[in-house]
Amino acid sequence: MEQRYLGRSGLRVSRTALGTMTWGRDTDADEAATQLMAFADAGGTLIDTADVYTDGEAERILGGLLSEVVPRDELVIATKAVARRTEGPFGGGASRGALLTALDGSLRRLGIDHIDLWQLHAWDAGVPIEETLSALDHAITSGKVRYAGVSNYSGWQLATAALTPTTFRLISTQVEYSLLERGIEREVAPAAAHHGIGLLPWAPLGRGVLTGKYRNGTPPDSRGASPHFAGYVEQHRNERAARIVQAVATAADGLGTSALCVALAWVRDRPGVVAPVVGARDTNQLIASLETEQLTLPPAIRAALDDVSAVELGYPERPMP
Repeated sequence: MEQRYLGRSGLRVSRTALGTMTWGRDTDADEAATQLMAFADAGGTLIDTADVYTDGEAERILGGLLSEVVPRDELVIATKAVARRTEGPFGGGASRGALLTALDGSLRRLGIDHIDLWQLHAWDAGVPIEETLSALDHAITSGKVRYAGVSNYSGWQLATAALTPTTFRLISTQVEYSLLERGIEREVAPAAAHHGIGLLPWAPLGRGVLTGKYRNGTPPDSRGASPHFAGYVEQHRNERAARIVQAVATAADGLGTSALCVALAWVRDRPGVVAPVVGARDTNQLIASLETEQLTLPPAIRAALDDVSAVELGYPERPMP
């Protein structure tokens, strides 16, 4: 698998990342082990998790696999903090105390002595950004964290964090980005490019909708049929999405590949994107995603997909005539 530098840094990661949001709920430890082996065998290195995924179980499962399945030094471990885990003053949020408490918890569950990429899961309006970034600063200087990034930040939030004086540089921002969700192109992507921050798209398959599995209803074994993900998927089931899904299916038929591969290749090779985060419920789904490594979209097909999924830019994002 091709390796790419993450933002303006020397950290190289695989251009597809393995997400673990379903680990411990829809994906048990044995299936997670099979996924991790398949991913590593394909040359994948970037593993993304979070302290709140399945109440910390995703981190615990990953930690158990690091010693038994894939050596820790062959992977880039990324996790997140900020989302609320427990009640109390240090159970969530972006205060210095809450973040450092979360960091110690992640290290304990993962069973490692440092995290390669530690990400702020969301902006916390109640905490001064200087305090939040001071926690990242301490984590890096202490050796518990190697690199830092953010997630789900708007354009102004990303720029504010990037311009706040620190001894380190933010190198990544994880955001929803797909043919169905291109809103980051208005301000987030330009801000990231300006500040040398790499994009890590989550839900690159439009929460599963771009695979075409929902064109004729909701499969009973899909996320759209599960009580905890039904609303998550429903957001992208509308008339606009149907037109885009049809265009993806047409492109896939013409190229002799899957709709999944077309949608993933499109976002993987967008400007500023380093590695889409693919979350698979089982190994077969993951292998289907890994087949995208062999695909580069022809310019004509890419242009057609750009056109059918285009987002309207208004003032001031659209340049003045």
